[in-house]
Amino acid sequence: MHEKTARAIMLVKAIEEADQHKEVLTDDDRKFASRTARELAHWQASEQRSASTLPDFLYHRAEQLLKRLAARHKMFASVTQGHSGMWGASWLVPVVALLVGGMAERFGDPHRVDVLSMPLLGIIAWNMLAYLLFILWALLPARRAGLRRGLANRMALGGGHVPRRLPHALAGGVLQFMVDWARLGARLNLARIARILHWSAAAFAVGAILSLYARGIVENYAAGWESTFLSPWHVHRLLSVLFAPAEFIFGLEGFTLDEVMNLHNWGESHLGNGARWVHLYAASLVLYVVLPRLVLGSIAAVRALWLRRHFPLDLDQPYFHQLSVAAGGEPGLLRVLPYSLTVDEARSKGLDAVAQDMLGEQARVRLLPPAAYGSEAPALEAGEGVTNAVLFGLAATPEQENHGVFLAALGKGRKLVALLDQSALAARTDASRLSERIELWREFCILHGAEPKVVDLLSPAETSGGAA
Repeated sequence: MHEKTARAIMLVKAIEEADQHKEVLTDDDRKFASRTARELAHWQASEQRSASTLPDFLYHRAEQLLKRLAARHKMFASVTQGHSGMWGASWLVPVVALLVGGMAERFGDPHRVDVLSMPLLGIIAWNMLAYLLFILWALLPARRAGLRRGLANRMALGGGHVPRRLPHALAGGVLQFMVDWARLGARLNLARIARILHWSAAAFAVGAILSLYARGIVENYAAGWESTFLSPWHVHRLLSVLFAPAEFIFGLEGFTLDEVMNLHNWGESHLGNGARWVHLYAASLVLYVVLPRLVLGSIAAVRALWLRRHFPLDLDQPYFHQLSVAAGGEPGLLRVLPYSLTVDEARSKGLDAVAQDMLGEQARVRLLPPAAYGSEAPALEAGEGVTNAVLFGLAATPEQENHGVFLAALGKGRKLVALLDQSALAARTDASRLSERIELWREFCILHGAEPKVVDLLSPAETSGGAA
């Protein structure tokens, strides 16, 4: 799925989920968008002589709804036209780096050039350190991946903000979209950041090289060196190691020990070595900085392009299952496994309402035999259009050795929803204690890899909400 397509779909998803009372998008809006999207998706599929797909339907539906929202709320139009915060940095940062690199060599003595040029040696040393840090960074454990994505998350929407004077539900949806989009686009934005940094580093070195040659046209380079702690032998060894790749690949002539000694303290023979000094440093910058950074930047650019065209959007969510029916797909199935809980007839009807709220009006429920307290988790097979759920009663207190083990085993490698029924507890406790128990169960389920959903099976309408 393309990034643009995913962005429109996720924006509408966040708005619809925030607009539970359908104040921003009415039932008529949603039904009209679904009907129009279905026709457009089928027409597009017939033109391409292929089958209509759910992503095509979702994108056309999102377009219809976003156009309506933009027409009704002028401030919302800026959100629909949003783009990555790195679109300007992609060209601005390398250009600035090129200009700053052009002045880097001049940060030293402007009247003479030092064989031990600190600006140029600094460029090479910094990039060597950067390569080492990249290797160490890549070896960080996967559990620390969140540390790497902090910058990507902050730059995902650039200057994105919630416009003022938007209806509360619409503003809440936009805010939730920003959070979700930053998380989903972290890998793509990391690749974009890497591309910008690598190409900017290459541009910085190119700027320094151009400055060296441009200055050499109008000035006569006078090379020499001086040091309080380094002897000519030390300097010769340093230059031999530094320039060895350039001498070998480009066939350039290096500095002998006698020449280094003559250049000490700006000796008399320093005037004839300026051009050689420029060629050696320029070739070394190309080998150590420009070429590696261009290669690394190109790898990051290819990765960003691939991720942009194959944006990772998980369509195996209740919201998308619900809309797949409107797209002409099979009705969703909610497979429910009660844990240490007996579901009576009234609560069974409540489950039907919950399934319809999650997966659409034609959704079906398959109620499995309840699992006994402390029992092992059975094997639940995954299937297209099937949502597996475990039903817990909030009257129970979550226990790691029982509920936690059960959830972890059942949801291993599979998407799992935890239905938290508050009907029994709500009848005999106050709102404050009920809220505390709900929050406890929410955190517990998320910790064990399940998506929590609070329901009241005796009054399902009170906890329902979603897309239509």
